[in-house]
Amino acid sequence: MTVYFIGAGPGDPELLTLKARRIIGECPVCLYAGSLVPEEVVACAPDGARVMDTAPMTLDDTHGEILAAHRAGQNVARVHSGDPSLYGAIAEQIRRLKADGIDYEIIPGVPAYAAAAAALGQELTIPEIAQSIVLTRMSMKSTSMPAGETLENFARTGATLAIHLGVRALREIERQLSPHYGPDCPVAVVYRVGWPDQMILRGTLSDIHPKVREAKLTRTTLILVGPALGGDHGFPDSALYDASRPHVLRPKARKAG
Repeated sequence: MTVYFIGAGPGDPELLTLKARRIIGECPVCLYAGSLVPEEVVACAPDGARVMDTAPMTLDDTHGEILAAHRAGQNVARVHSGDPSLYGAIAEQIRRLKADGIDYEIIPGVPAYAAAAAALGQELTIPEIAQSIVLTRMSMKSTSMPAGETLENFARTGATLAIHLGVRALREIERQLSPHYGPDCPVAVVYRVGWPDQMILRGTLSDIHPKVREAKLTRTTLILVGPALGGDHGFPDSALYDASRPHVLRPKARKAG
């Protein structure tokens, strides 16, 4: 018996990996986070499968279902939104599985920041503008952030920031980031990326708050901040395809065409 932690992607059922779809279709038990994973994602569960929305359940409840499946020798598809390695709350589940001697496997999924970049139609790492992405979140009502993992510290790098759980703290985000990025730094707020009601708001640190308030966005939103989100910066082409720079797969330099 194996528990499969499956990344369902941000919401679009077509962003499930082939492996994820196959395993969901084979497991007689499917536990999915219904607040973030649409039912269409788990519609491929086999006929007669025990399919449960874990949104109203506690950790003890979900682990109880896994223990029952273990006793019955049934594999479990534990379906999470995005990619399980990012804010998936799987670490505490894995701890319990190890204590009970239950095997598990993790199936990666499309993370929200990657889907958001695709929806925006742009790259998040621009040569000589930003070559790093910081995935972080605001504390709000969830667990506190470790010491040192502050927006100010991340902002000092100039990296592109992907901020989760922050839509209700936009004023605080603006306050902390503006001294480092400037008030005109581009911001994109992406609501329910991959869902039919997906919404994208663009602005700057100084004007994004009223736009979000007018749209009445309060949850399930990813905030992207950084100069890489701007227009054409006149940045140089990547060295990867530079004809004058040979590498192991293109050993001879060529003159630029």
